[in-house]
Amino acid sequence: MFLVLFDVDGTLVDSQHMIVAAMTAAFEAERRPVPERDAVLGVVGLSLVEAMEALVPGIEPAAARSLAEAYKAAFQGLRQAAVRQEPLYPGALDAIRQIGARPDVVLGIATGKSRRGVRSIIDLHGLEGRFATIQTADDHPSKPHPSMILTALAETGVAPERAVILGDSAYDMDMAAAAGIHAVGVSWGYQDPASLAARGAHRVLERFDEAYPVLSNLFGWSDHA
Repeated sequence: MFLVLFDVDGTLVDSQHMIVAAMTAAFEAERRPVPERDAVLGVVGLSLVEAMEALVPGIEPAAARSLAEAYKAAFQGLRQAAVRQEPLYPGALDAIRQIGARPDVVLGIATGKSRRGVRSIIDLHGLEGRFATIQTADDHPSKPHPSMILTALAETGVAPERAVILGDSAYDMDMAAAAGIHAVGVSWGYQDPASLAARGAHRVLERFDEAYPVLSNLFGWSDHA
């Protein structure tokens, strides 16, 4: 079997508008200067407390946790207000279907989002039952710690050399390297695509329809599993 893991924000869904809006609301609620948009998008992929620590160097742990809770509340408020701006990237659903149709492939998620956030995305886009393993920030250290991937490998019984993660950040590439699996970057996310190649990406995709051919070449898939 092969395991194909997907990051979520910046890889499967374009959630930048929600992320920036929630981050702005959180910093305003905590009476702190709001970070620049590029800085906010640059920490997407980290777990929330680690993201706050990166945005506010030297912040006290308790204050970072408070900011993280304010962000969660703001993000949930946007969802409840039906301000839903988390569309799938073009071709994402087709790629999930095509790759997941192989009987020798299992799909998974490894994300800095919470379980609640992932469930919302799955429900919104009709992805129920597509992923055999779902690893979130609720249960693991922040990326690039390899815990998410190691747990996904253990749950699916797949060997590291037969696994890959698709992601848009250096955190994904570094996490893959730490876990001993392959990494494929995507160019449409929130970090510089050149940085992904520099961190060991096998390839950096320009479009989602490149995913299956790239994985086929990487793993030596034939037309028939």
